[in-house]
Amino acid sequence: MSELAARSIQSGLDKSSARSTGVGGDVERRWDRVDVDPITQQVIGGALHAIAAEMAELLYRMAYSSIMRESRDIGAGLVDFHGRQLCESDSTPMHCGSLPAYVKGIQRKHQGRYAPGDVVLHNHPYHGASHSPDYGVLIPIFSGEQHIGFAGCTGHMVDIGAASPGFSVDVPDFWAEGQVVNAIKIYDRGVRNDAVWSLIMDNVRTPEANTGDLEAMIACCRLGVQRFELLADRYGVDTVMSAAEDWMDYAERMMRSRIEALPDGIYQAPVGWLEDDGKNFGQPLRVATRVEVDGSDIYVDLTGSNDQVETGFNCPFEGSVLPTANFAVRALLLDEALPEGAGVPQNDGVFRPIHVIAPEGSIFNPEYPHGCEARFTQINRIPDQVLQALSGVRPEQVTAGNSANVSCFAYSGKGGQGADDYWVIIEVNEGSYGGRFGQDGIDAIDTLMANTRNNPVEELELSAPLLCERYELRDESPAAGRWRGGLGATKRWRFLEDTNISSTGDNRSDDPPGGIFGGHDGFGGSIVLNPGQPGEQVLPAKISNAQLKAGDRLEIRLVCGGGYGNPVERDPGAVFDDILDGLLSEEEARQHYGVVLLPDRSGIDSAATRSLREKLMEKLGKDPGAAG
Repeated sequence: MSELAARSIQSGLDKSSARSTGVGGDVERRWDRVDVDPITQQVIGGALHAIAAEMAELLYRMAYSSIMRESRDIGAGLVDFHGRQLCESDSTPMHCGSLPAYVKGIQRKHQGRYAPGDVVLHNHPYHGASHSPDYGVLIPIFSGEQHIGFAGCTGHMVDIGAASPGFSVDVPDFWAEGQVVNAIKIYDRGVRNDAVWSLIMDNVRTPEANTGDLEAMIACCRLGVQRFELLADRYGVDTVMSAAEDWMDYAERMMRSRIEALPDGIYQAPVGWLEDDGKNFGQPLRVATRVEVDGSDIYVDLTGSNDQVETGFNCPFEGSVLPTANFAVRALLLDEALPEGAGVPQNDGVFRPIHVIAPEGSIFNPEYPHGCEARFTQINRIPDQVLQALSGVRPEQVTAGNSANVSCFAYSGKGGQGADDYWVIIEVNEGSYGGRFGQDGIDAIDTLMANTRNNPVEELELSAPLLCERYELRDESPAAGRWRGGLGATKRWRFLEDTNISSTGDNRSDDPPGGIFGGHDGFGGSIVLNPGQPGEQVLPAKISNAQLKAGDRLEIRLVCGGGYGNPVERDPGAVFDDILDGLLSEEEARQHYGVVLLPDRSGIDSAATRSLREKLMEKLGKDPGAAG
């Protein structure tokens, strides 16, 4: 047992090592705090949210690459000069709350020395970036001569000159993951630094796409500056920032009230396992998560998780792990779809009661200069385990085990269009959610912290020499439960030209999504080269620049979520619908759900179903594992 794993058996948490995801309210201000009436408060709060939403919409529309334009793998918003988030766009949770860490990263270098017209570009994963492909653009906002804050956005670039096109897992350190841009002013007082710009674009495989995406990000932030200035001109900067302070304090109060509603205590999730690090195949990596509720504070403790690995399969702590903990707690306790979360803005106040512990030297807090680009899947396992840990105290708000796997592929080849030497596209494939109270798991969707939008296959076919031959739900029956688990997608590509591929996922072959409250476990995915043909080959989930030939086929089968609740308690009508939809066989309906059809299959045999269910429940009572 490693030292990190040994620590997981200790009782209590080392709160002295906890890091908050928020900055806090007791900070220096460059404006006068004034009282804001409730109506003005609502108007300014709505305006701030609208600014972030408009910034994101502009970026979606202007971006060149499909990963930003279609998958919407971006984030946008406003932060003050301390890095306290004032507002944030409703974009992928992978960028949720990441801007404050970027601000801290650039402040390490610039120490507050900014001027109007500056544009700062940043992607250093050990100085706040979520990982190196996620560029951050920040433009300072001024009121007179006072620096008030930043308009910022983040977005996943299609290529940053890594060892392999797009990305790769098997790298020796973070320098091999692509060009590092450490808080560089690409515009200085409104004048573009053409030498730096040329240096950046000359060292990527897709300069045309990167230029278009970066220009879109700059335009997004400039819009944010303009909209904030208009708001400040109308109400005064003191009123606007005081209202923002009030909204942050309100969000903090709401989050603390939801945490206080939980019983104090330490809640342990079942230990999870990642398949490998992308180099040492067959050597699983441990994911350990505990949650402590202490009054109005909550701690997500990752002590006991695996030691850092020699590949890029580690996670930047500030830019990825801290925002992930915030997302996990926010999504569970302040769900915007429920009354307690409706109207609570996503800002620094939400972050303040949430703290994270991840020992340095672990996969969730690697030591410089370990690689940490391939952090997609590990990050997704954190909210999945937080849900499991708190399932006993929030049973109606949690899900069963989710796919919690970002099956992200980069496809590339030489001979790109326009100024690009390569064509490179990034595809995010869809797993599924586990069942939840009152609802079946959602099929074919990217889950939890990722939740990027689907890449339309037609768009990918237009952009690259690929042909999609199959795209549908998996053939297997979903995990049984009172509310069944979701089904992942199956996608099969045929390559029309020689193509390089890389991926960073996890098939969860030995650690499928768990069922809860009597629901059945989900099941893992697979990646198969040339399925059903001579020479069929099962590939690992993590691939670093494998070379495929024209005519090769790649079939990706995504992870399926677990079931929620005893299957014998499922509505027989819902079971019958699943049979009609081809999701269940009659035998599976009898075996797992105790549902019997009439001889002509026109409906349910109610008497036979009642009798069979009584027998299954009696058997379950004598042997709890027998019916599962």
